[in-house]
Amino acid sequence: MGRVATAVDRQFDMLLEIPDDARRKLYEAMRHAAIGGGKRLRPLLVMATARLFNVDDSCALRAATAVEALHVYSLIHDDLPCMDDDELRRGKPTTHVAFGEAAAVLAGDALHAIAFELLADERTHHDPFVRAEMTACLARAAGPSGMAGGQMMDLVAEKSTFDLPTVTRLQQLKTGALIAACVEIGAILGRVNSEGRTSLRGYAHDLGLAFQIADDILDVEGDEEKAGKALHKDADAGKETFLSLMGLERAKDQAQMLVDQAKSHLKAYGAEADLLRAIAEYTIARDR
Repeated sequence: MGRVATAVDRQFDMLLEIPDDARRKLYEAMRHAAIGGGKRLRPLLVMATARLFNVDDSCALRAATAVEALHVYSLIHDDLPCMDDDELRRGKPTTHVAFGEAAAVLAGDALHAIAFELLADERTHHDPFVRAEMTACLARAAGPSGMAGGQMMDLVAEKSTFDLPTVTRLQQLKTGALIAACVEIGAILGRVNSEGRTSLRGYAHDLGLAFQIADDILDVEGDEEKAGKALHKDADAGKETFLSLMGLERAKDQAQMLVDQAKSHLKAYGAEADLLRAIAEYTIARDR
């Protein structure tokens, strides 16, 4: 994870070189949000899946950086006053606090665009059909059937009472869709056909839910300094979560069951999938 984080930071450093013109503040805002901090779990998932199929690391890294660019865009916009109104992200002021709302919106928009520019670039993969499939996959994860739809449900949750299936659906869209896309994109890079990706989809589905349950647990039991963001916000906003609906102990049991289930989807793979198995365990063992 540390090596991937360093590699992704290096990619962003090259991509977001600050120009000597009136766009300077935009690039500074993008760099503030994209470089440094964060677990880089999503790029790691792309890289780990791609390695199952012997994809060249340099190609996988470009796709992984595209996914992280999209993730960072979503964090910038989620933190805005019109959304979750957060002041701290990854241990530093959120982008709108540091650079103003207008620059933050544009920084998010630009990183969203950069994500698809990276996937469409032939340096990421020489086969245009692979590039097109990756682009479509990430677009679905970002749109109304993915992160944007989940964020809308999250906003509605402040004024509604959601049951467990609805909370599960919300998190599958807001968080799970991009996690699933990471695994899918890694396999697409390896030219695995859709039918051949079924077990990996099962892994990603269970991983995404385990990750969010662990997030809900950390929101209650975690340390704000380690988390690098404000905690207890869902409870303060009156939102239903996995924890509020299941209770702490049941939520922990459910997260462990999902991790075990995720790993069971990898039974067709040998030691080459050990990193994916370790990532599954990490989702519920992490402290941030």
